[in-house]
Amino acid sequence: MSTIKNHVQLIGNVGQEPTVTNLENGKKVARFSLATNENYKDNKGEKQTDTNWHTVVAWGKVAEIIEKYVNKGKEIGIVGKLRTRTYETEEGNQRYVTEVEANEILLLGSK
Repeated sequence: MSTIKNHVQLIGNVGQEPTVTNLENGKKVARFSLATNENYKDNKGEKQTDTNWHTVVAWGKVAEIIEKYVNKGKEIGIVGKLRTRTYETEEGNQRYVTEVEANEILLLGSK
């Protein structure tokens, strides 16, 4: 059970072109947003869609796959974990960011 304590699986559509950065150590990091949709019926019985946006970060080989095969609108599945980090703005305010760190990627949809 300890392996599923911080485990995320998402299927969605890429919201913008991934940005891939080459780091000084030769590794790559990819960042992009992923939209997931949840459909439900409201009190009137009408279909509603709730869209959630997730910031996804991938490193190394996964980032290389994203660079080659993933673009805006592509449907993908990811497996990873949540990561939270903090940073300080120029004004001295502390900000918190939660991202999904993708360890695996599954290319879905049409080519």
